[in-house]
Amino acid sequence: MILIFGGTTEGRMAVDVCEQAGQPFYYSTRSSGQQIVLHHGQRLVGTMTADDIRHFCQKNAIRLLIDASHPFAEGLHQAIAASGMPVIRVERLPLTIGHSPLTICHDFDDAVVKLNENPPQRLLALTGVNTIAKLKAYWQQHDTIFRILPRPESLQQALAQGFPEQQLVYYNSEDTLPTVEQEKELMQRTGCDAIITKESGDSGGFKAKVEAALSLGLQLYVVAAPNYRALFDNRAVLRTVNGRHGLRRAIEELLPSYFPLRTGLTTGAIATAAVKAATLALLGEPTDEVELHLPDGETIHVPIDHQEVGSDGVRPFAVATATKDFSDDPDVTRGCHITAKVAPISTLEDGAIDTSANNAIEVPSGTSSLRFLQGSGVGRVTLPGLGIPVGGPAINPVPRQMMEAEVRALTDAPLDITISVEGGRELAERTFNSRVGVVDGISIIGTSGIVSPLSNEAFIRSIGRELQVARAMGCNAIGLASGKRGETALLEREPTLRVIHYGNFVGDSLRQAHEQGFTRVVLGIMIGKAVKLAEGHLDTHSHKVLMNKAFLIDVAHQVGVADAEELLAPVTMARELWTLLPPAFFARLHDLCIQHCRTVFPTGTLEINILEQ
Repeated sequence: MILIFGGTTEGRMAVDVCEQAGQPFYYSTRSSGQQIVLHHGQRLVGTMTADDIRHFCQKNAIRLLIDASHPFAEGLHQAIAASGMPVIRVERLPLTIGHSPLTICHDFDDAVVKLNENPPQRLLALTGVNTIAKLKAYWQQHDTIFRILPRPESLQQALAQGFPEQQLVYYNSEDTLPTVEQEKELMQRTGCDAIITKESGDSGGFKAKVEAALSLGLQLYVVAAPNYRALFDNRAVLRTVNGRHGLRRAIEELLPSYFPLRTGLTTGAIATAAVKAATLALLGEPTDEVELHLPDGETIHVPIDHQEVGSDGVRPFAVATATKDFSDDPDVTRGCHITAKVAPISTLEDGAIDTSANNAIEVPSGTSSLRFLQGSGVGRVTLPGLGIPVGGPAINPVPRQMMEAEVRALTDAPLDITISVEGGRELAERTFNSRVGVVDGISIIGTSGIVSPLSNEAFIRSIGRELQVARAMGCNAIGLASGKRGETALLEREPTLRVIHYGNFVGDSLRQAHEQGFTRVVLGIMIGKAVKLAEGHLDTHSHKVLMNKAFLIDVAHQVGVADAEELLAPVTMARELWTLLPPAFFARLHDLCIQHCRTVFPTGTLEINILEQ
């Protein structure tokens, strides 16, 4: 079982992640102020010492702590560290302020010293009511205004420290962080010429405070977040994460049985990790693990299996390999080795870039020159519609952006990047690649960097890619079939129709067809799936819905089959219906299928062919 310490935005995120497991957990906050809905969790309120934590964990079979509390909750952090329990620390995403004129303070004592060196005329403290005591040595001598939450207990705490009530201002809302404009209004209204705030991350409103102060030309003092890791010595197993994906992966590592299925990383994420490792090796900084930025800004760590540096006699290069980890997604690339080779782009005698490299595709103008090359096992694009130049390597747009971001954080040098996948050509034969015009290997894909276990989303995205290709080729009509037999049946009726397999995802396929502007859809559906669709199930997977005999009896009654109960009692397979029921029954099923499909494909021509199995 897991015990989460929260009370923050990160605490809510940790709850959301743990709820996905469907197993019990505890959620602890100092006060009952944060409103949160728990389905599998139990709420705890009150402070806990190290001994309290140990005893509670022993009593309730807690095996893991998640510390998602505020960065400045130092007492709680110390208690958690001293408890000796394994811990995952949820940190806040770091913010880059650039070269702004900040005065960084190591702690509040340091802040008092630095403020006293050149006291502002009026200081606005945005550090919270708990810091009034810590800054007392300053505000007793200098004009200071504190902003606190609009709670009676916050006012009582401020007055108990002797702080004058007339020098207090309040948040407009306890639940919503101020915008940059609201922060600017407060700063102007109070007439301050300096502010002090805590390095609390974006979820603590840090960025808005800084931007507002800098736009007004105010002095800005920032108290750095405490060094959390320094608390831990060897007293606990510690993992630090800054997002939901890293948190789930850390839980999967420390409590392998907590989630029924494991997540994984996309080929795009693994390839990006290999590219970063190879770039570091080329720069003389080899590593066995890289920090990878996901598209949402979260960072995760990816192990590197192999690195080497060499030369082809003309230019140096570096190679790095990473392994596609084993999630519980039925992805054919699980466990495959993805290799990146990074080398300076060759130049001609006049200094111009050599563009003769096979399948070299430059990053669009406006960025530093990177070229993506097709290595062994990576596919080549032969049709439009995938967002990748025809003739180029099948490295999708988001992985390209991830690679560019990681490389450009290290160097501005023009580079060739070659991605290879061991056994990729053979793996591609088990994918839909040939149907979307990708030949000779697999695609390097992924929009989030994360593979969800048994990812229905991955299959749905593949349907979307096929629809994109069809639209790019000028198709206004599309055929949808659950598999090869349905495709064959549709093509026998209309040989020029382009047909895409939807598996069980009738609704998602129709919705995407509508969103991409198809004006005609021809849906081929086997009778077994048709009876589920007619009842309103747009996902027809047998794990989710079975043939409902009571529904079939009701439809039979609607078309005048008086003895439907007796007739359908022995039926175990939907294909038996063809020999038992009149054409009116199937016409009614057809109408019901049309009715439900129109909820996701509301306009255009929709034709449904119910096929024999």
